[in-house]
Amino acid sequence: MRTLFFFLSLLSSVGLSAQAQFTDVTDSAGVRHQFKVLEGMFGGGACVFDYNADGFEDVYVTGGTNDDQLLRNNGDGTLTDVFSGSGLELTRRFVTQGVASADVDRDGDVDLFVTTITAQDSARTIPRARNLLFLNQGDGTFQDATDAFGLTPLYSFSTGGSFGDFNADGWPDLFVGNYFIGYEGKLNVISDATIVGANQTAYDYLLLNEQGEGFTDVSEAYGAHHRGFGFGGVFTDYDNDGDQDLIVNNDFGYKAIPSLVYENQFPRKAFRDISKELELDLKINAMGSAVGDHNGDGLLDYYMTNIRFNRFMVSQGAGEPFMNQTKPADMNFVSISWGANWADFDHDGDLDLFVSNGDLNPNCVPMANFYFDNTGTTFREIGKENGAGDYGIGRGSVVFDLENDGDLDVLVVNQEAVLPNYPVISTTRLLRNDAAPGNWLKVALRGKGAERNGLGSRVTIFSNGRQMIREIDGGGSSHLSQNSKIAHFGLGEAASVDSVLVTWAGGKEQLLTGQAVNQLLTIEEVEGPPRGAGSWWWLVGLLAGLVAVGAFLGMKRS
Repeated sequence: MRTLFFFLSLLSSVGLSAQAQFTDVTDSAGVRHQFKVLEGMFGGGACVFDYNADGFEDVYVTGGTNDDQLLRNNGDGTLTDVFSGSGLELTRRFVTQGVASADVDRDGDVDLFVTTITAQDSARTIPRARNLLFLNQGDGTFQDATDAFGLTPLYSFSTGGSFGDFNADGWPDLFVGNYFIGYEGKLNVISDATIVGANQTAYDYLLLNEQGEGFTDVSEAYGAHHRGFGFGGVFTDYDNDGDQDLIVNNDFGYKAIPSLVYENQFPRKAFRDISKELELDLKINAMGSAVGDHNGDGLLDYYMTNIRFNRFMVSQGAGEPFMNQTKPADMNFVSISWGANWADFDHDGDLDLFVSNGDLNPNCVPMANFYFDNTGTTFREIGKENGAGDYGIGRGSVVFDLENDGDLDVLVVNQEAVLPNYPVISTTRLLRNDAAPGNWLKVALRGKGAERNGLGSRVTIFSNGRQMIREIDGGGSSHLSQNSKIAHFGLGEAASVDSVLVTWAGGKEQLLTGQAVNQLLTIEEVEGPPRGAGSWWWLVGLLAGLVAVGAFLGMKRS
């Protein structure tokens, strides 16, 4: 098997260009990380955030039974692990899984939430752990705030956390995916045979931020109380109504509880399960979700990772169910996939897709990551050709601009193989993007009434007959991970951006026109009427709508 693997790998490398899009800079960048599992398959994740506010995005990576790492971006293409002395050492007492960040207390610094499945000193007892919340002190260190925010009693076997602002009050709320309420076996033997019903499934947490004073579980009160083998979820505005809905990823959806979609009923304090109507009640092993408008029609599409065949669920518009377009899009490859990231990696104006793959530990048959290049009508899988097709045991993945040079790079969390003699080095990899020649725009949001970093908000740009939309990532995207909070747009040969429309959480809109390309544009929320108010604010929405219609018609004509 290993001989065949290396032979196939050699064949796939024949004729690779010296100018492959991605360069593996793991070693030269100083990254030395490997996720070590507790017995089996679970974990790990990564989170992109600028913890020291120096303008270069840093990365936090969970380690499982290894130490987590806080990778400080040095601004020169290298990263340094500054975990020791950071105040995050408490994580050493737990088996960590996923990670997400937000300004929980609205003090201007980005805080950190780390999920765990059990404690290191009692790893055989599940669940026996709390998740961990750390407040950024603004001096490069963090303080444990788990107890102060009421999270200590929530013992659980947690996988992924996701921040959002589902009540649009400017305080980041939190969804936590949980897997077991109890499990006595070993985690490396989980299979259909061990899943005999829904009796082991856990309730997820929907945690309302009480204006920086603590979190309250409102899942029952909001109608989002459910059980499942949860792999986290993602807040997203699937129906374009200005509030955050929630997609929940469930493992073993065909044996227990399928994946779920909750429609936000804002301003009512309620969610509505609309999974079946949207045909997104997927009965799969849902590992993660990637959010993006792949065809520029103004409607968000979702790529769900799975065991065997992934799902590419494309929006058909208001009131219509989503359609699985995996086969028509030429994305129907057999794999075991985890992380997935939509991004315009080549700056041609449309979204491409990176997918991290990895077999279940301890089986660990090598499988390369995917890179799907958007051709406009279908996708071409070119991971091996462009340098993205690493054969490590992939789990979470994130995209961010390592060097602030305008293109998006990729970090993939790889697991250590449980069994010996895995044929490649399976360590976390950092892939630098070296071939994105077109123009670009990056947009960072600074909320006043809205969440400080724009979580729950959306950026839409109109340029050269195209409209492109990005949601600000609050975590839970990819697999147990969180991408950059800075919206990134590839612009091709466009020399300027006609307009930039920000839809803040809750629906308030803000429009800028005539923006230059190849810049980081920071947009601060303007003072204005509260969400839902009338006054002259409707003019902004009307103008934005007219711009959108004009751009869309121009795109159709072209």
